[in-house]
Amino acid sequence: MAHPIHSYPYNLLAELLTARRKELGLLQIDVAERLNKPQSFVSKYENIGRRLDVIELIAVLNALEMSPYDFFDLFLSKLDKNKLPSDFLI
Repeated sequence: MAHPIHSYPYNLLAELLTARRKELGLLQIDVAERLNKPQSFVSKYENIGRRLDVIELIAVLNALEMSPYDFFDLFLSKLDKNKLPSDFLI
């Protein structure tokens, strides 16, 4: 069984964060500097090598100039309910 961090919802989260960074024309190092973190921090969450807790996610969204409300609206609108794990409730 795959580790939960590699599940569909985490892949979607990473995909949306990466797309937003690229939409802004930012490199991983640019986002890392805004967060006062090493570039590897950004690389790890974009490549699904690490989870973001809710506080970290809000900080990342701030660095990406996106409100959490807008991000969660986007995330929920992109979720394919047929690909969700059985324990994922919305």
